[in-house]
Amino acid sequence: MNAPVLPASTATRPATPLLDRVRVPADLRNFSAEQLRQLADELRAETIDAVSTTGGHLGASLGVVELTVAIHAIFDTPTDRLIWDVGHQCYPHKILTGRRERIRTLRMGGGLSGFTRRAESEYDPFGAAHSSTSISAGLGMAVARDLKSAIPGAPRDDRHVVAVIGDGAMSAGMAYEAMNNAGHLRSRLVVVLNDNDMSIAPPVGAMSAYLSRLLSSQRFLSLRELAAKMARRFPKTLERTARRAEEYARGILTGGTLFEELGFYYVGPIDGHNLDHLLPILRNVREADDAGPILLHVITQKGRGYAPAEASADKLHAVSKFNVLTGEQAKAPPGPPTYTRVFADALIAEADADPTIVAVTAAMPSGTGLDRFARAHPTRCFDVGIAEQHAVTFAAGMATEGLKPFVAIYSTFLQRAYDQVVHDVAIQSLPVRFAIDRAGLVGNDGATHAGSFDIAYLGCLPGMVLMAPADEAELVHAIATVAGIGDRPSAVRFPRGDSTGLVELPKRGVAVPIGQGRVVREGTRVALLSLGPRLADALKAAELLAGEGISVTVADARFAKPLDTALLERLARAHEVLVTIEEGSGGGFAALAMQHLAWKGLLDGRLKIRPMTLPDVFIDHDAPARQIVAAKLTARDIVATVKAALG
Repeated sequence: MNAPVLPASTATRPATPLLDRVRVPADLRNFSAEQLRQLADELRAETIDAVSTTGGHLGASLGVVELTVAIHAIFDTPTDRLIWDVGHQCYPHKILTGRRERIRTLRMGGGLSGFTRRAESEYDPFGAAHSSTSISAGLGMAVARDLKSAIPGAPRDDRHVVAVIGDGAMSAGMAYEAMNNAGHLRSRLVVVLNDNDMSIAPPVGAMSAYLSRLLSSQRFLSLRELAAKMARRFPKTLERTARRAEEYARGILTGGTLFEELGFYYVGPIDGHNLDHLLPILRNVREADDAGPILLHVITQKGRGYAPAEASADKLHAVSKFNVLTGEQAKAPPGPPTYTRVFADALIAEADADPTIVAVTAAMPSGTGLDRFARAHPTRCFDVGIAEQHAVTFAAGMATEGLKPFVAIYSTFLQRAYDQVVHDVAIQSLPVRFAIDRAGLVGNDGATHAGSFDIAYLGCLPGMVLMAPADEAELVHAIATVAGIGDRPSAVRFPRGDSTGLVELPKRGVAVPIGQGRVVREGTRVALLSLGPRLADALKAAELLAGEGISVTVADARFAKPLDTALLERLARAHEVLVTIEEGSGGGFAALAMQHLAWKGLLDGRLKIRPMTLPDVFIDHDAPARQIVAAKLTARDIVATVKAALG
């Protein structure tokens, strides 16, 4: 893989005298509180400057600068485990943990991942990119610590486990499942709830900080334990009453009753940008060995300390390269619309004509294009938060009542709701329509966000209709096609990024007969059967092969399921070599096609079939074109495959 290209000049980088002294987090532990405040300012400036040259998730990282400094200053990382949920906010963490020299390679081929990654650093004990996993992973580490310490003769393991989770990630059921289990197990675990939307707590101030410091202190915890021991001497009814009184009294003061009910000792809310508050409270939490699981609630501001981010509606959540002084992001030259926008406009056109069409997204309205749909049909668009499982079953419920739900979701996120797709949709044959964005490789977001497996995991479901349009016009027709399917589930997968701009987009799609592919070039010796946007490379390969005297048929399958079996059998009978091409994993379209050909006996004779799929590895982040080269799915790779088959 090519090494990333670094910026040529460092002349404009901010002065960072304290940060320059930090190689690993242990260096922070000799700094005074005043020095840590200066370090946080320098770390914020360094983060802004680095992301201005690479692009990436800026707003979330700026919001946790002080929290990152405080955690690394108080806890003994990497011996103490620090787990970041999602990973959008991990850039300051990477800078402090020995990766500063490479921070300007973020999301580039051969550079740092945009998320936490175990293979990258010992300071990343758990990889992330999907949300709401940190508490479960942290609880697993805490239980492992306790079990290993209990082995006869084993040394005592006193390490701490800290999981940082954002308030958005708390909308996912997995977080509450983990908290419920942690409260039951009573394992020593610290969860930091990073509330950057004021969505849970009222405004905080000096009194709230004082109460949090008091309630997290060892003196209060000891008094609480003494009171609990005394209460246990009372009759059970009085014991329960005393315990409830203490919990609800603290809940009235702090707002933590929900977390107390889940078994956590709640501390907060506190100002997540005030190190005078953070440092002593984190120190108290670290020393609270007998409190069981603790939830520390901190209030932060996404985009903190950078005026363009603070003024932006999305707090500059994800940015391209930008001008540090103005915040203006580098814009690509005008070009064709993205596939996401083509999908959104196609869905709007269908919804304009059909009032029963509704749309569902799991916290990704802009990423899936449903922000456009919501402006056109505000009462028919539903954002359910980071809750993919709920999104699918919610849509299934609407389908039972005659609505036509479209669940717009990234391929990699739909994996999280696979049980609901199977149990609540497919088994009941409900006409839920899945608009699967980011199908195939996705560039700088890497393996965690690549839509590699949806053909395989949906293609095996009885009754599923699975389409993969070859271009943006075919996408418009595909949306019209699945809109008309009323007796079974369906899905349309399409890639990330700009469309080709080489085809004229219809104002409204025309439904395609279910399971019908098309031949786009006739030949005699070799057949290339493509599913999805690799059709363009198949046509290029055919031209290259024709230049060498090899006659090639090129066909667009359109459907992975149901297969166009008549077309497939004709290609197999009339050609010497059949190559299937898809931007998906093994076990997908090629497997479905070969299974059918095997049962028809068409693999018994002279036919040579070669499946071209994504390789059996996770492909790292890189430029999309380089990823396709790494996957060996270019036109030249198709030519090489054909020549090898022909001998």
